[in-house]
Amino acid sequence: LFVISRMSAFTYKNKPTKVRDISREMGVQYVLDGSVRKTDEQLRVAVALIDATNDRQLWAEQYDRPFTNIFAVQDEIVQRIVTTLNLQLTLWEQGMLVRKQTNSLEAYDYALRGVELSFRAAYEAKKDLNAQARRMFEKAIELDPQYAGAYAGLGKVHYQDWFYVWSPHPAQSLEEAFQTYKTAVTFDDSLPIAHAILGEVYLWKKHHDQARVEAERAVTLAPSDADSLMYLGSILIFAGEPNRAIGLIEQAMRLNPRHPPAYLVSLAIAYRVMGRCEEALVPLQRAAALAPHFLQTRANLAMCYAELDRIPEAQAEVAELGRINPNFSLAWVTQRVPFKDPAIIERMVAAFRKAGLK
Repeated sequence: LFVISRMSAFTYKNKPTKVRDISREMGVQYVLDGSVRKTDEQLRVAVALIDATNDRQLWAEQYDRPFTNIFAVQDEIVQRIVTTLNLQLTLWEQGMLVRKQTNSLEAYDYALRGVELSFRAAYEAKKDLNAQARRMFEKAIELDPQYAGAYAGLGKVHYQDWFYVWSPHPAQSLEEAFQTYKTAVTFDDSLPIAHAILGEVYLWKKHHDQARVEAERAVTLAPSDADSLMYLGSILIFAGEPNRAIGLIEQAMRLNPRHPPAYLVSLAIAYRVMGRCEEALVPLQRAAALAPHFLQTRANLAMCYAELDRIPEAQAEVAELGRINPNFSLAWVTQRVPFKDPAIIERMVAAFRKAGLK
């Protein structure tokens, strides 16, 4: 079952868009439309499944349920879609369509807020947003101490504290990220994103084999999950398989047409590692337009421009890196970057020196 990422679908929220336009832009045949209304204790969900190729409504339904039973309503809607489309899914696949990670709606709300804040922290390079995200995930965990998704979000916060050197004790933050992801997997071993980002932490701890195992586990659990594919692709770049990584990242982009800038940067890193800097500039420049303060974009632009002997542009990117994060340095690169092949790290250092990074 090919399902477009919810992040891409959300771009049409509250916008008067024709179903056929959505179908063409997203590359899908079916569109699920609907609305949710909530009173103090009652929830009304109205949904309609539309075949976008002929604008024909396949079915419509209205669900009036107690507000505390939202997850049961989600399951019911999904099962109706499966029946209507006559999809040949296994019971396991049906069970994965809607995950009930918590029975606490308040915890779920805090976790959603945390996800938004942690994404903004990375793309806007703001330490305070990361701190706010931490509080949201911690509140979610207080409400549901076994909420695996909230632990996964909290692990991301710890990881960003380490990566961007926002923590006064970076090594401790990386270890906290590692332990928090392991807790998420303990509470829900079938949660793809927990395995995927646990793989990322293994990568930055320079445990390449374990990183690959976790990311491949995530893809096995959710073969159509764009983020899991992207994380696996990113890990393979550092492990020495950039060609395979490109295919996985492009597949992730197809599954999530509104992909975040990190997808573009990962694709560019694969090109750069292969010595294809001209090609790398295309996704990097797109990423820079989407998120001008994203550290990874500026760092890779600086290296590519340096390797292409476009020194003024490389120097401008290094200057921008200093404004975004004064902690970024040659020492950061040599001590942290987890390429399995030391020759690639030497190439990176040479490019950064050429661009003027100290």
